[in-house]
Amino acid sequence: MLGLLRNLFNYNEREIRRLSREVERINALEPEMVRLTDAELRAKTDEFRRRLAGGESLDDLLPEAFAVVREAAKRTLGMRPFDVQLMGGIVLHEGKVAEMKTGEGKTLVATLPAYLNALTGRGVHVVTVNDYLAKRDAEWMGRIYRFLGLTVGVIVHGLTFEERRRAYAADITYGTNNEFGFDYLRDNMALYPDQVVQRELYYAIVDEVDSILIDEARTPLIISGMADKPTELYYQFAQIARKLERDRDYTVDEKARTVAPTEEGVHRVEQMLGVENLYAPDNPVDYAHYLINALKAKELMRRDVDYVVKDGQVIIVDEFTGRLMFGRRYSDGLHQAIEAKEGLKIERESQTLATITFQNYFRMYEKLAGMTGTAATEEEEFSKIYGLDVVVIPTNKPMIRRDYPDVIYKTEAAKFRAVVEEIVECHRRGQPVLVGTISIEKSERLSEMLKRRGIPHQVLNAKYHEREAEIIAQAGRVGAVTIATNMAGRGTDILLGGNPEFLARQRMRKLGYDPEVISAVSGQLDPDDPELAQARRDYLRLLEEAKKETEAEHKRVVELGGLHIIGTERHEARRIDNQLRGRAGRQGDPGSSRFYLSLEDDLLRLFGSDNIRGIMDRLGVEEDEPIEHPLITRAIENAQRKVEHRNFTLRKQVLEYDDVMNKQREVIYAERRRVLNGEDVHEHVLGMMDDIIKNALDNYCNEHAHPEEWNLEGLVEYLEGNYLPAGTLKADELADMGRDALAQEIKAAFLRVYEEKEKAVGSAMMRELERVVLLRVVDQKWVDHLAAMDNLRDGIGLRAYGQRDPLLEYKFEAFEMFQQMIESIKEDVVRTLMHLEVRPGQAEPQRRRVAVGAREESGRVPVFALAAAGAVGAGDAGETGGTAPGSGGVRPGAAGRAAAGRGGPAAMASAGAGTAPDSGPREPIRVQKVGRNDPCPCGSGKKYKKCCGRTA
Repeated sequence: MLGLLRNLFNYNEREIRRLSREVERINALEPEMVRLTDAELRAKTDEFRRRLAGGESLDDLLPEAFAVVREAAKRTLGMRPFDVQLMGGIVLHEGKVAEMKTGEGKTLVATLPAYLNALTGRGVHVVTVNDYLAKRDAEWMGRIYRFLGLTVGVIVHGLTFEERRRAYAADITYGTNNEFGFDYLRDNMALYPDQVVQRELYYAIVDEVDSILIDEARTPLIISGMADKPTELYYQFAQIARKLERDRDYTVDEKARTVAPTEEGVHRVEQMLGVENLYAPDNPVDYAHYLINALKAKELMRRDVDYVVKDGQVIIVDEFTGRLMFGRRYSDGLHQAIEAKEGLKIERESQTLATITFQNYFRMYEKLAGMTGTAATEEEEFSKIYGLDVVVIPTNKPMIRRDYPDVIYKTEAAKFRAVVEEIVECHRRGQPVLVGTISIEKSERLSEMLKRRGIPHQVLNAKYHEREAEIIAQAGRVGAVTIATNMAGRGTDILLGGNPEFLARQRMRKLGYDPEVISAVSGQLDPDDPELAQARRDYLRLLEEAKKETEAEHKRVVELGGLHIIGTERHEARRIDNQLRGRAGRQGDPGSSRFYLSLEDDLLRLFGSDNIRGIMDRLGVEEDEPIEHPLITRAIENAQRKVEHRNFTLRKQVLEYDDVMNKQREVIYAERRRVLNGEDVHEHVLGMMDDIIKNALDNYCNEHAHPEEWNLEGLVEYLEGNYLPAGTLKADELADMGRDALAQEIKAAFLRVYEEKEKAVGSAMMRELERVVLLRVVDQKWVDHLAAMDNLRDGIGLRAYGQRDPLLEYKFEAFEMFQQMIESIKEDVVRTLMHLEVRPGQAEPQRRRVAVGAREESGRVPVFALAAAGAVGAGDAGETGGTAPGSGGVRPGAAGRAAAGRGGPAAMASAGAGTAPDSGPREPIRVQKVGRNDPCPCGSGKKYKKCCGRTA
């Protein structure tokens, strides 16, 4: 470990020296850039593009491009990037992770490589953790890009299809990781080329890269459709779970996040249900599945910690950021079990239509980079999973924050009493305090204790995330007390003395100005509109007043020692603790931090509090007497390292399993994209016919068998039952043929039938029909394959009991299943095309999204009916929770974060209902908007409600 740290340190030192030389080259160009007019500075963009086209590389242009962006930032934002920010920008351009402490200006850093790489015209994606930051950064930093002649887009919740297309067509696009991922999946469900919104995945800069690429790595994105599973059983099993006793009827492993019924418990459940065997394969449903989820909901899923209940819905709380994850749902029935536990309306379970993990999505970018305040502790994972090196950028000013050793109490109650006393003391002298908690429950408990002591304070947790930026911005004012549930990705700096811009905007609202007006006049440019001009003058006046206040307070807070951080519990990941600490000591400010722990905290309770408790007992330590020693702090950090390593191992296993699916997904999506873009698939269809004929001959006329043993009657029956009209072939006429002649005769029969259909509809129509059918069948078979793969992952871990490697078994069986799916696609495509029935005057077929569980009816299919069949109606599909394989090949989603630990909700993904390409995000998938009394689009002449809409 020491050698690794020494090498890392030496590597980092060498990198900083190299980067310093590059910064000197950029700084040397500053006088030249200062002399340029605005128009001349803008013309640099066109010059750079010409030079790129002439053969220069982005590396060649970097010094000049960075110097141009620095000057543009000075003129548009009044901000001049520091030398260390230029270093961070170079690291991002090189496709690495830049670790830059809180307050070092990472948002501005991203503009440097974003501008440089956007010159290629291939598009740059800047990825943030929430819609607020995406919109804020796109507008804020967009002033630089627009000044230099580039276009900027933003991808957030609620955009229309056309707005998404325009945003992705921009030179630089800001958006959230979820929106980028879901758009990728939706693009690969599109039915026409003009329904695709994303361009190529060229270059991505990921903000809070550790949160997105590590914390959420076990969280696959899933677009799903509703599955037909009974919901009343969830209520029944919730009642059963309440009657069962822990340690008698079932056991709980909190470390592994699993529950297991005992034999006695199983017998008791069987009596309650009135069944002989809970696990019998002929049971109408999987009772054990419902039981496990009910017990998990009871014992492992805690209200106001893992989820909150709001407006009659169970809403998941992001463990790492404390935010509510609207629209996300635990998968595999766990969310429904929680709804039953809380007595809420149960939403139906879902079936996967498309899925991908963030790991595999972001690895598709040609160049990937990231920035965060805490990356060095996860360097191994960044390197092994993403091929990303970490470079720690020095701070612009020396770090002078004082970090005190942890203090440990015997009980949680004693710990909170001590925390309150320290808050009271800080508040008495006016020092601002930021208190970090790990759950809503703990933050509200602490809030109640402070209310009883008469201490005014702000609470920032998932229930109040709307006021998040405003609360954080003023957390550095004299006497401020702020309680926050986790601090990852908040995106707003805490300025000592307060943030004057936020104060000015707050006072603008009190004057009655609309938020849109405030946003418009708080920028750098003076508006032309007279009303906006007056609002701008009011804003500038209020801003000057606010600056006088905050400057005076800043001096006082500095004298008091700066912002004091209090952590009320250690997180499993050291990064999260470091993010909380990093809120103090920004840009050379003073500050301090201390963590308060108890032996009842989850981390200590589950990972080694026995030794510490023994020491406290031997020393006769009382409940309200703390232990404080650097050795204890190091022991806790060692426990955190062990948990981090375990979680890394789990995430790596997730990726190993998902890589199997990813290779298959790449094959299917690539094939699908060729069809989507209008590639002629006629020869492909003919090749499918050849394969079907060969397989049929292998089954009925095996080349290793004597011709007298061939089953020609069976061959004819099979071919005419599936592909050819009755009477096309006669067994007795085929009796004297060899295998090659048989194959030629059958292929000729296929072609005769097929060519007749093509003559009737025309070649152009037939080519489109081939594409329509192929898209439809591929989509349906892929949905079925995802479900089969899901089931395979559920039980593959059991192979370990037979001394077999679950991963190898999974790879082998997944390959076999994929091959079977490919053969099934060929059969269904050819069968459907051979059974098309041509009707005079029918319209050109339209492609429709396939329905979950849709099955093709036998017999002849009218051309237009083919297009309408299997369309997903409103509300039939959505984005929802997902799962991924965990330790030993067992999916933690099947046990709702069972094997994945608490390092992130493994059984979750974002969010809301799915979208068709022509609608906004998280709305129901709609193929076409048809009123119930409108004519049915299938051409039958009946009303929609009497025809295809009967089952809608």
